[in-house]
Amino acid sequence: MGIDDGANYAPEGTARAVVEPGEFKFAVACLDHGHINGQTNGLIEAGGTLTHVYDPDPKKVSDFCDRYPAAAPADSIETLLEDTELALIASAAIPNRRAALGLRVLRSGKNYFTDKSPFTTLEQLAEVRAVVEETGQRYFVYFSERLHNEAAWRAGELIHDGAIGEVLHVTCLAPHRLSAATRPEWFFDKEAYGGIITDIGSHQVEQFLTYAGCDDATVNFARVRNCTHPEYPGLEDFGEFSLTGSTGAGFYSRVDWYTPDGLEVWGDGRTFIVGSKGTLEVRKYVDLGRTAPASRILWTNADGTDVIDCLGEIGYPFFGQMILDSLHGSEKAMSQAHIFKSAEISMRAQELADTGERE
Repeated sequence: MGIDDGANYAPEGTARAVVEPGEFKFAVACLDHGHINGQTNGLIEAGGTLTHVYDPDPKKVSDFCDRYPAAAPADSIETLLEDTELALIASAAIPNRRAALGLRVLRSGKNYFTDKSPFTTLEQLAEVRAVVEETGQRYFVYFSERLHNEAAWRAGELIHDGAIGEVLHVTCLAPHRLSAATRPEWFFDKEAYGGIITDIGSHQVEQFLTYAGCDDATVNFARVRNCTHPEYPGLEDFGEFSLTGSTGAGFYSRVDWYTPDGLEVWGDGRTFIVGSKGTLEVRKYVDLGRTAPASRILWTNADGTDVIDCLGEIGYPFFGQMILDSLHGSEKAMSQAHIFKSAEISMRAQELADTGERE
């Protein structure tokens, strides 16, 4: 699973197929980020049938096929786009190239499943919104910090069931390990990755909108910095921002590349949720000083406190829901509006951090 390396963190869960073999065929293209392995694992465990892989780098293709021998190398992206048996193409391209590939996939009559962040500019978002409307295809996004984390997923279910009443405030802390020596050149190019709030922050916005039941939010404050890495002038190693959601709920997030090397996992990501009738703390990857890896919820309400161990207990329902949404045009996994709004708000926060001006 690679719990010490966030770039290649690829959770594996129990197979829970929602379709028969061959009923949902998908391919993978553009292997620029290791998250593609998590995306692939989730789809296969939910019953998806992987048929092909494409990347212009033969070494990346060879490594992927070693891990997923069912994938046949494709000689071009056009081969995948023209394959009428494919329901979906999954991709983890360089972030500023994700939207362009997505447009080609949508126009080929297939759904698209991209790593986050799905866009690096608001202009890309506007174009994809128009093409989704035009084609009726879906543009899915791998917001892994909730979708591929059992405690984060279970927290959403608890909130939906009224466990803490109305959500009043959410705090997301999202430290990541830099591992600079292992990163590709584009990782340090802000034009390529879009800025730390556009990138890591998109996860956090998605969680806030989900937990607080918001369909929009206003950006109150945002800032980004390169604190201690002058050798990488394009890197933002620290960011923070706050939002007010459409329900009135508040939100604060800190995103950074400062996970110490001594931590067993790639980041001590935590979410704190304050409700009108209780609180939740989500310890996503480690219970510091106790257990690593861990996926744990600390729940407090009028009846007392509870600790819920989720690791290996919840699974990853998102992927099966996404497959069924893809086949049936439903929106159980995540609505298209929610996906687009999560990305939009993170980019608007980045814009405020970059310019000090709101649109």
